[in-house]
Amino acid sequence: MATSHTLAEAAPTTARRGQRPGVALTVIAATQLMVVLDITIVNIALPHIQHALEFNTTDLSWVINAYTLTFGGLLLLGGRAGDILGRRRVFVAGVLVFSLASLLGGVAQSSAWLLAARSLQGLGGAIASPTALALITTNFREGPERNRAFGVYSAVAGAGGAVGLLLGGMLTSWLSWRWVLFVNVPIGIAIALLAPLYINESERHPGRFDLLGACTATAGMVSLVYGFIRTAEHGWTDPVTLTAFGLAVALLVAFLVNERRAPQPITPLHLFRDRNRSGAYGLMFCVAATMFSVFFFITLFVQEILGFSPLRAGFAFLPISLAIIAAAQFAARTQVRFGPKPFLVVGSLLVLGGVIWATRIGIDSTYVGGVLGPTLLFGLGMGSIFVPATLTAVSRVAPHETGAVTGTLNTTQQAGGSLGLSILVTVFGTASRAETRQQVRAFLQQATPQQAAQVRATGRLPAPHSSQVLVHGIAGAFQVGLVFAALAVTIAVFVIKADRLPSVLRGAALDRSSG
Repeated sequence: MATSHTLAEAAPTTARRGQRPGVALTVIAATQLMVVLDITIVNIALPHIQHALEFNTTDLSWVINAYTLTFGGLLLLGGRAGDILGRRRVFVAGVLVFSLASLLGGVAQSSAWLLAARSLQGLGGAIASPTALALITTNFREGPERNRAFGVYSAVAGAGGAVGLLLGGMLTSWLSWRWVLFVNVPIGIAIALLAPLYINESERHPGRFDLLGACTATAGMVSLVYGFIRTAEHGWTDPVTLTAFGLAVALLVAFLVNERRAPQPITPLHLFRDRNRSGAYGLMFCVAATMFSVFFFITLFVQEILGFSPLRAGFAFLPISLAIIAAAQFAARTQVRFGPKPFLVVGSLLVLGGVIWATRIGIDSTYVGGVLGPTLLFGLGMGSIFVPATLTAVSRVAPHETGAVTGTLNTTQQAGGSLGLSILVTVFGTASRAETRQQVRAFLQQATPQQAAQVRATGRLPAPHSSQVLVHGIAGAFQVGLVFAALAVTIAVFVIKADRLPSVLRGAALDRSSG
């Protein structure tokens, strides 16, 4: 079913306060920072959220997945809504939804309450983020002015991860984990008030909403991720688990059928016919699956095993963020000379090396020996991949489909991160259960009757036995993470054949590097 909107085409309108490009860019960039930052700012607070709302470790991943699944699944629909209803109007609506969801999440009293708020945040982000990017074309003239605006926007998006980790550590240490959500509320209100004053409205175009495509894709991915996470605790033969997997298959098949028949599909399937573009999608899927898992499990390790405070944990992630930014800048400036393929191959090999190193993590690992080295390799690898993969995806695509291509790339990243994390959480749960049985036997052999009774009553092992269970599960998850990293290397080496950028993209890359 594709739902049409019958409004006549409407002309663009100017901002109430006239042309103020600096203020307009600040408002747009602040929105993107808020949306991107929210993916990482919550990571640092995860251990505190777990204890406050009584999550178990496997269900804790839903705090991340509830946001990324709705954000990624509805991203293309949000962009389409901006084209049909007016980008500024939709932009403001998305920011307000995001702010309301942040407020609701900040006052959450249960795990279900928080996950519902995180899903609503994802909806708001999916509405605001694509329209924020599109508003740059509405408010900045083509040429150097627009190139500089895109440069600022990209820099903010790239730095959002680092800012989120540091800010999350500060807020959690100095105030409470709830403030990683509350912080969005005043920012969102300010953006919603400033946008009509300083941002021009775009022209509205008649079109159709592919609601069935958006709903089946999002629901299918949620069901698939739920199946994997439930497997971690209930096993592969659990009836609910099998039902979730069956429902996921049915929904995703329905999505593919709908996209073939819809007059204006949310994901044009013909985009996947290009070998390099499909390779870029697959590569980003695998890299995101690895990246989300690294952030999730290393956050648990540095706080639960190394005993870092949230603030110190935020600073512990600073090297990986700086490595991503530095490598991305280097790739953007030099791939005109070398083409994207060398960066994709080297970047994926660095990611693989980081995962191999991370599998050696143990109960006696230190930050320098067990965390810093692998995360630096991750950061350099991911930074080397992002820009070349994006330019490979948009190469040789019709101008009117550029939005669909970049939107699909972003959606692929979110889906890969959510699905990859759910699979590795399943491995973590399985490995942890096996290690728990061994640690319980070892503990009971030396425990006093009172200690044994307490463990049987609470089901919780004391340190260092509980720490060994956590570390064993993390190491097991990283071992399976090698599969995603190896797939990324395979795609970069054997699938993608883009040795040089087309001339139009060389110019874009030169503009980016000079700006």
